[in-house]
Amino acid sequence: MPTLRPNLRPDTRAWAELLRLPALFTVPGDALAGAAATGPRPRRGTVLALTSSLCLYEAGMALNDWADRAEDAVDRPHRPVPSGRVSPVAALTAAGALTAAGLGLAARAGRPALTVATALAGTVWAYDLSLKHTKAGPTAMATARALDLLLGATATATAPANRVGDGTEAWSVHGGPGAVASALPSALAVGAHTLAVTSVSRHETRGGSTTAPLGALATVLVLSHAVARPRRAAGGTGDLARAGLAAAYLTTAGRPYLHAALNPSRPLTQRAVGGGIRALIPLQAALAARSGAPGTALLTAALAPAARRFARLVSVT
Repeated sequence: MPTLRPNLRPDTRAWAELLRLPALFTVPGDALAGAAATGPRPRRGTVLALTSSLCLYEAGMALNDWADRAEDAVDRPHRPVPSGRVSPVAALTAAGALTAAGLGLAARAGRPALTVATALAGTVWAYDLSLKHTKAGPTAMATARALDLLLGATATATAPANRVGDGTEAWSVHGGPGAVASALPSALAVGAHTLAVTSVSRHETRGGSTTAPLGALATVLVLSHAVARPRRAAGGTGDLARAGLAAAYLTTAGRPYLHAALNPSRPLTQRAVGGGIRALIPLQAALAARSGAPGTALLTAALAPAARRFARLVSVT
């Protein structure tokens, strides 16, 4: 039987392409993995961090196409901005509005969360406007992803409702300044994966690089081995879930990286980038499982089918 695919209106499709809708499903896992590192259950702050992350991520997508409009007119004339389906003014306005919304949501989660979100927003804007085409580009993108996970940790660990006598915010029993330390290993793992994906993506318009996908493949092998090892005692089903998620991560990212390394053509390089982006979901889920939060891990993993479905409608890169 043929697969039924929903039809998108032309204007809706243009914005879905601009905002790279399939990649959006890779964002909630950052906040959820960060929350898992501070405690077994998401809290109100986790929801605020998640929605803030979604806004800041999409702000970056809109700003990216606005900043690249001249380059895309040559290399990707079909993209929404150079094709005229979304105006440059609309893309820039969306980037600004989404950034403001993301910071506003983070502020409701507490001052520590707002501090991390401000650093995240600054990194996103710096990447899109100046760092993207420099050697610092992949590192900036990796930093943004790591901060996104730390946003989930700080927002989950703080309790804005608890205030001390001078009006400053108090930390809840779920964390404290140690929440960042607890989430740092997971943040570094997501950052390392993002560094690898971004390094490969710098060749997606022309292909030709064997070194980048080989380096990315090595990163995936190291990370899949690391997340397969328990951080907290789980046992039984927890061990199986973590091992299964680590294997899913290895397969989703490793296979297209290997293909691109063996044949660094433009289509296979683009496929490797798409696989690397989608692989964030099983990586985030495996990190949550490794932190002793199997429920959060399953919730994160459940986003993968939606990401695959929408990737058939709209390009993830």
